[in-house]
Amino acid sequence: MGVTGREWLWYAAWLAVGALSAIAILGALTFGVLVLPVAVAAAIVLARSPRSLHGLPGVLAGASLPLLYIAFLNRDGPGDVCYRNAHGGSCTQEWSPWPFLLVAAALVAVSVLLARRPKSATSTG
Repeated sequence: MGVTGREWLWYAAWLAVGALSAIAILGALTFGVLVLPVAVAAAIVLARSPRSLHGLPGVLAGASLPLLYIAFLNRDGPGDVCYRNAHGGSCTQEWSPWPFLLVAAALVAVSVLLARRPKSATSTG
């Protein structure tokens, strides 16, 4: 069974909700309070359509996007990372990107598996 184009559009819409929700949680003490109402409103609008629930696994993939960004920002870690330029330089402490990358990859994998599962468990044959 294939996934139709409309189901992938619902998946993409729920992916945006998942990304906004994860950003709201990760930035809870700063800008997260501004993003959370947008994520909640988008989830409410999407949940009102029963057909949109086919794309609900997209929330997991969306939650992986901020984690992938954090992994990217820490790509030179773990430890002290120093940068030099014409005006001097600076050093910063970076985390290991691997935990963020592994969790993000697991979220995407589970999301895609759930999105591609058959719609009904009954089969004739």
